[in-house]
Amino acid sequence: MPATFDWDNVEDIAIALTDKFPDLDPYTVRFTDMHKWITELSGFAGDPAKSNETKLEAIQTAWHEEWADRTKS
Repeated sequence: MPATFDWDNVEDIAIALTDKFPDLDPYTVRFTDMHKWITELSGFAGDPAKSNETKLEAIQTAWHEEWADRTKS
């Protein structure tokens, strides 16, 4: 993962969220909560105002894929 990342680093955000919330199904998370958690991630350097629904949906999908891969075992 890069030292800093922003909204366009979808995979990095997904990995960081899965690391931080390993037992949480991403599809149960409200976008408002997810937005807050992303902006609080260590290394996140994006402008909180630069997110939008499309970016949050992409992050949520990537997060779910990462979470599902880890919980299969």
